[in-house]
Amino acid sequence: MAAPVTRAEVLKIYKTMLRESSKFSFYNYRMYAVRRVKDAFREQKAVSDTSEIQQHLLEAHRFLDIIKRQAIVGDLYKFDKLVIEVENNKKH
Repeated sequence: MAAPVTRAEVLKIYKTMLRESSKFSFYNYRMYAVRRVKDAFREQKAVSDTSEIQQHLLEAHRFLDIIKRQAIVGDLYKFDKLVIEVENNKKH
């Protein structure tokens, strides 16, 4: 039987997924990934069964690997920053 999942483990994978999601070079992918991670964890917040939590944690690790791979692939194809990302350097 697997050891029970601690709150610290869940928070660690959550923060890691958010950190890795923020590495996407393309703004739309980055914002989608961050939003999807937050929504997925929010949806599972009320789960209390340890085996179900363990299953969700394994799934989170698989998705983390996907996020890491996609961020690396995204770095191979650089785009100009979108207007929403560019800071306005003009003084008013």
